[in-house]
Amino acid sequence: MMKFYEETDLYRERILFITETGEHLTYQESYDLADEMLKGIPSRTIAFLFCSNQLEAVSAYLGMLRRGIVPVLLDKDLPPEQIREMMKIYEPEICIYPAAEKNKMPKGHILWENAAYLTVRTGERRCQMYPELGLLLPTSGSTGSPKLVRLSYENLQSNALSIAGYLNLTKDDRPVTNLPMQYTYGLSVINSHVLKGASILLTTGTVFEERFWKLVKEQRATALAGVPHTYEMLKRLRLDAMELPDLKVLTQAGGRLSGTLQQYFASWTRKKGIKFFIMYGQTEATARMSYLPWEKNLEKPGSIGIAVPGGRLELQDEEGMVIEAPETEGELIYYGPNVSLGYAGGRKDLSRGDEQRGRLATGDLAKRDAEGFYYITGRKKRFLKIFGKRISLDMLEKMLACRYPDSVAACTGTDEKICIYIEDKSPAAPGEIAGFLSEQTRLHQSAFLVRKIPQIPRNSAGKIQYTQLLLRDIHGKSRGNS
Repeated sequence: MMKFYEETDLYRERILFITETGEHLTYQESYDLADEMLKGIPSRTIAFLFCSNQLEAVSAYLGMLRRGIVPVLLDKDLPPEQIREMMKIYEPEICIYPAAEKNKMPKGHILWENAAYLTVRTGERRCQMYPELGLLLPTSGSTGSPKLVRLSYENLQSNALSIAGYLNLTKDDRPVTNLPMQYTYGLSVINSHVLKGASILLTTGTVFEERFWKLVKEQRATALAGVPHTYEMLKRLRLDAMELPDLKVLTQAGGRLSGTLQQYFASWTRKKGIKFFIMYGQTEATARMSYLPWEKNLEKPGSIGIAVPGGRLELQDEEGMVIEAPETEGELIYYGPNVSLGYAGGRKDLSRGDEQRGRLATGDLAKRDAEGFYYITGRKKRFLKIFGKRISLDMLEKMLACRYPDSVAACTGTDEKICIYIEDKSPAAPGEIAGFLSEQTRLHQSAFLVRKIPQIPRNSAGKIQYTQLLLRDIHGKSRGNS
């Protein structure tokens, strides 16, 4: 078993974490905190870590990787019934969780505690695990699902090095944790910067809060990461009007950024001398699979770019044949050392070896231009067949984003009805949207159900929760366009 983060021993005296209260922890102090939290816990132990962007949680995560303890990173805000289900399926030997959430968390023998976090031994038996299994993460968009992605130490190491390489990270960088650590994108920010000896600004605040920007300004943050929803908010907050002289890198992943927003941020960052990277990834590939070099983000609108260093992308047709011709749609396939071992649906699966063998069929449809840059065109499973016609829900969302740039729309449905949800503040009327889509798709207007709702549901990473939307209409809670 490789020792992850071994090279960070070189940074022991450097500052690793800076908190909103001004507290500083060196790498060595973080290791010491982790040693206290994990004292007496042997390697190859399963531990549920209920996450928050706090010193204890991130230190415990890094400490577990160093000691060979296998963490399962979970959202601290999971409902109690989902926690019970996960406990039943995986039977973790250790649980580490915020003291504030103690009442809903698993009970057991307290091994360590302070005002913020507790380490608890549950009394469950030891488990046989694959020697290279290093981390378990929920699949993207399925918070609380028993299905976990099995990641190896090599997956983590290779992807962190790859990201640090194309972003040109150094020990002088200071990213801020505006994404949750249990989310693969947020975790990749931590992994890649720790690998280079950088300092991380820890906050549980959001971009809407004054304390968040106070930390960014006072501690001279150099990098911000965000999903498309983050960038919608940053535009509303007029990021371009803020005085942030130390900001040098913006990164975006977690879904397709609208053309309007890409143009807006690409133009502004170019003027300010800030590098803006658009990236693409999945939990199943640890984090990142491609990036668009910042120099190309005005020239290649909508592109996810090229494969990350050490990886390779290709397109395959429905028969599994490689597509060589440019501008031809196929399924996007990724190859690289960051491709996960596979999935786990329960404790027994933790002993499984490498089932992916460095190859990931992403489930996304894409095309490649003549210069080798890739563009996501849709999702294989995000299709409906209605009135005998195959419809891409992702394409409908793109149409609406172009036609109604001031409206946020989410499309879902069944083969009987296409459901479109827009937020109440949208200036577009439901009937107008249904008529527009009818014209564009040549489907009768009755194929569309358009509803205004107070807010489109999103998870902690800002991703739209399509299942929640679909259940509204499957259960008969709405009829017609309203």
